[in-house]
Amino acid sequence: MPVEAALDAAREAGLDLVMVAPDNDPPVVKISDYGKQRFAEQKKRAEARKKQKSADLKEIKMRPNIDVHDYQVKGKAIRRFFEEGDKVKITMRFRGREMAHQHLGMELLAKVREEFADVSKVESEPKLEGRQMVMVLSPR
Repeated sequence: MPVEAALDAAREAGLDLVMVAPDNDPPVVKISDYGKQRFAEQKKRAEARKKQKSADLKEIKMRPNIDVHDYQVKGKAIRRFFEEGDKVKITMRFRGREMAHQHLGMELLAKVREEFADVSKVESEPKLEGRQMVMVLSPR
């Protein structure tokens, strides 16, 4: 159909002439309400953005001589964070003479890594930054 005839048909219907496939020979067009089509596409993009989840970074702070029950409570929180799809930064703080026993902190972080190996992977290995040792785990 010639372009002028298509434009006349669109004007008669009170709609727009929308190009569907400009690369084809001849180009493919259709008669539709372009404003309505743009609105639907905008809604679809907004819905896709809403469903998108960014992984937050949650922090758990521990000390090298943490008690068993306190460790279990922190472990439950870590597991919950992984279920929600968040990354977990585990910070081991050293105070006073604890700096002389950094191996205890390293052992505790190794224990955490082994305990959560089924639901997480190590994103950054434990490293000492001043008076604290930091390790980042991300969900599988």
